[in-house]
Amino acid sequence: MTSAHLLDPASQPMRQRVFAFALMCLGFFMATLDIQIVASSLRDIGGGLSASQDELSWVQTAYLIAEILVIPMSGWLSKVFSTRWLFVASAVGFTVTSMLCGIAWDINSMILFRGLQGAMGAAMIPTVFTTAFVLFPGKQRLVASTTIGALASLAPAIGPVIGGWITDQWSWHWLFYLNVVPGVAVAALVPKYVNVDKPDLSLLKKGDYLGILLMSGFLGCLEYVLEEGPRKNWFGDHIIIACTWISAICGFLFFVHALTTDDPIVDLRALVVRNFGIGSLLSFITGIGIFVAVFLTPEFLGQVRGFSSLQIGIALLSVGVFQLLALGVYAMVARFVDMRLLLLFGLICFGLGCYLYVPLTHDWGWQQLLLPQALRGIGQQFAVPPIVTMALGSLPQSRLKSASGLFNLMRNLGGAIGIAVSATMLNDRLNFHYLRLNESVTTGSPEVESLLTQQTAHWSSVAGDVLNTTQSGLANLHALVLREALVLTYSDTFYVLSLCFIVAIASVLFSKPFSNSAPPPDAH
Repeated sequence: MTSAHLLDPASQPMRQRVFAFALMCLGFFMATLDIQIVASSLRDIGGGLSASQDELSWVQTAYLIAEILVIPMSGWLSKVFSTRWLFVASAVGFTVTSMLCGIAWDINSMILFRGLQGAMGAAMIPTVFTTAFVLFPGKQRLVASTTIGALASLAPAIGPVIGGWITDQWSWHWLFYLNVVPGVAVAALVPKYVNVDKPDLSLLKKGDYLGILLMSGFLGCLEYVLEEGPRKNWFGDHIIIACTWISAICGFLFFVHALTTDDPIVDLRALVVRNFGIGSLLSFITGIGIFVAVFLTPEFLGQVRGFSSLQIGIALLSVGVFQLLALGVYAMVARFVDMRLLLLFGLICFGLGCYLYVPLTHDWGWQQLLLPQALRGIGQQFAVPPIVTMALGSLPQSRLKSASGLFNLMRNLGGAIGIAVSATMLNDRLNFHYLRLNESVTTGSPEVESLLTQQTAHWSSVAGDVLNTTQSGLANLHALVLREALVLTYSDTFYVLSLCFIVAIASVLFSKPFSNSAPPPDAH
């Protein structure tokens, strides 16, 4: 963006800047929250729409694909239409599509409306990051980056909690109606209070439309492959193979185009700035940690423990509680402690929290999950805000908008890839553990015979001769073996997740010193 289209935020009263930032944070929180708000309520949505498990997965997949496509374009769109009017259009579209999701009449309409909801709300995510660095200079940036970082990690963590409670108290329709009031408020107030730049419609004539087309083919097909691959045996499905080829070809051409054109839709050259490149890598890894943990924990509690939506939400509540408790501590110590030390502390807590899931057993509930989730919550609060400051604080304002889209894309892409790999592990390792456990469960062993005798006696007393008591005992034994195989599978997946943070911790050691109060550089 040229300097002619940047406004001086210092000329605006502090109260107006804070209120403008708060409004944008509200829209940002809604858009981020809705990624995972349906996670603990998919069974209820499926029952209401008569949808299969495979069809239900697209309630989240459609949202993620649309969001991943629009987020990188948000920088260019804000240059064309200005941050103010892009945010207003995004808030209006998000509110309308949220209402449509609430009145969806079948699974196909729900998938369509969820995709539109993700596309409409996506622009509200990266624009908050760039606006904060424009509105608040110097030490004020500490509060802004802390708030954004807290919301970015808190929203996916508490999404299933809020979703489970709403579904249990009212119905799944209110997961979407919840957005109407704050959406209307944001759309009505942003035009008056948010004023950081001016539109430049002339950019429409020289937009990087080839880059948009290549990026859409690359990311859209990649997300489809990642989401559907585990369910369709990866390259055993011809659609997966076709999408893989399209993604690979479009991806190669997109990178070549982005690195050779003068004004690309995504500023990939920003990755050569050391702190932005490392910050983007850390955004990718924390995206894996946040989204995979939120994906695995409700799955475990639903499949192994048979928890309801509300019970799953309550079990996950400790993550958000400890993150909020850590927020005040972080705000105080960030003023005088090296940001890299805080980042290392956060990553260590996050990784350790994931590792403490490894001793998982079939009877784990909220009590056993308390310590791992507490460490996750503390780790998220101490890790994400410094990553935001490291990455975006290393760039001049003229490059913030395009680079912010790339930075936020890395977090969501990390979550998408992490969930796909986790789903594949859950399938493959379940087969492995079930077969290994089955080898030990043989007729004639004292433990098996004792269990079958107990089961036979139980079913005989309950049903008499109505049931084949021997077959019922064998069926229960099969369910028991499957349950324990599931527990071992989730344990393996959490172990691999914890290993990702070793890479994150090592990468911090190569970063340059940075602080909340340092202004963005004028040049590289």
